[in-house]
Amino acid sequence: MSDIEKAARDAVEAAHNSEQLALIAAVLQAQQLTQHQGCQHPPAPVQQPNTGKWIAVGVAAPFLAVTLAISVMAFAISAVALTICVLVLRSVWADMQKGKKS
Repeated sequence: MSDIEKAARDAVEAAHNSEQLALIAAVLQAQQLTQHQGCQHPPAPVQQPNTGKWIAVGVAAPFLAVTLAISVMAFAISAVALTICVLVLRSVWADMQKGKKS
């Protein structure tokens, strides 16, 4: 077999391999396209606004505000009462100390 015959045979084989590679590439591309089309996720459902929740917040907010205001007032009254109690006890203690010294 001469060099020309070997070269011709190699050229025919290379052409055949090129056709096979092109066919394989086309098959792979077709598989990728079919896989991507089958994997599409359904669109997310549109959520309706939760109106009931906001109505409940709107109704409850004034009650919470009143409760907070009453709590703050109770704390302030307690602080004033405690201060008066401490002042009275300090005054009594001072009078008792004066009574012991004389």
